[in-house]
Amino acid sequence: MKKPEKELSVEQKIKRRTFISFGLFGVYAAGAYGAWRWLYKSPEETAGITAGARKPLRRALNKTEIFFRRLTFNENHLVKTYPKEMAARIIRHNSDIGSEGKLPPENWKLQVKKINGETLQVSLDEIMALPKTEITYDFKCVEGWDQIQHWAGVKFSDFIAHYKLDAEAKLQYVGLETPDKQYYVGIDMPSAMHPQTLLAYQMNDVLLSGNHGQPLRLIIPVKYGIKNLKRIGTMTFSNSRPRDYWAEQGYDYFSGL
Repeated sequence: MKKPEKELSVEQKIKRRTFISFGLFGVYAAGAYGAWRWLYKSPEETAGITAGARKPLRRALNKTEIFFRRLTFNENHLVKTYPKEMAARIIRHNSDIGSEGKLPPENWKLQVKKINGETLQVSLDEIMALPKTEITYDFKCVEGWDQIQHWAGVKFSDFIAHYKLDAEAKLQYVGLETPDKQYYVGIDMPSAMHPQTLLAYQMNDVLLSGNHGQPLRLIIPVKYGIKNLKRIGTMTFSNSRPRDYWAEQGYDYFSGL
């Protein structure tokens, strides 16, 4: 006859569960450490439009971009907006790369390079003559901070329509650079044509100051701040990724929210 098993005491049950828990934790920790070591020792991507990331991480970032672009992103996905009175009066200022000092509007023109070789020279007055759009939204930075801000300008899509850049808008990317070419971004066309993307010339109802991109900057609420280029000098269009300042430092090219 089989001997009945002795029932464990409460203390023994606690010890057994603790042992199992620590054992599982050890297995998970060892697995996580092994994965980290594998990623750390994996080769870096070949420097180009993107750089500074390990090859497996870059592949994961690229797959994530494809997922968001194909499956989740569309023009009906709008960023939450707020009443204008909720906007901060003092707008946080992070960096002046490519936009140091003042650039009076009379000394500036936006150069739009068309695919037929023609270059448009567009003044701020011409841009301000187009229908004005305002937005108050939560500007987000990759550093982890955010701030409700108010901006005004012309919709990127309205600018494209006014200057009959339909052929250019059928390409996959738009590239934007500062006049001194020190800061530059590449934007996928669906994000650029999003109804909340602005070529902004006002912040809190006044023309932009030097610190915030005078005289014209990009406001693209569906992207992190690193894509919101200040002081646009040139605009180009292509089917290949334009160069991008922070992507060259290892950041995600898409940088979408």
